[in-house]
Amino acid sequence: VQLVESGGGMVQPGGSLRLSCAASGFTFRSTVMKWVRQAPGKGPEWVSTINTGGDSTFYADSVKGRFTISRDNAKNTLYLQMNNLKPEDTALYYCTIGTGLSRLGQGTQVTVSS
Repeated sequence: VQLVESGGGMVQPGGSLRLSCAASGFTFRSTVMKWVRQAPGKGPEWVSTINTGGDSTFYADSVKGRFTISRDNAKNTLYLQMNNLKPEDTALYYCTIGTGLSRLGQGTQVTVSS
């Protein structure tokens, strides 16, 4: 299993970012995917999950209405569109599979600061 996240960066409050997760080494189209984030000094926090077909999505209350998860099974890629970012969204974001919140890739850092 290989997961490579990208798209993070520094943005001002209210800004937007689009994260990507390139997947390989497993059957992406048959795998439920999720985004997780970990802020400095805190444990992992589940952010969002998407089913295999991309037509069912779930969000943590803290990001609902601001973040959108999606996937392109033809490209083996998972996305997270993040709008109206807040300083409390600052964290290392990563995609993962399975029942836990384990980080399998390097993640991508998102920093929201003025």
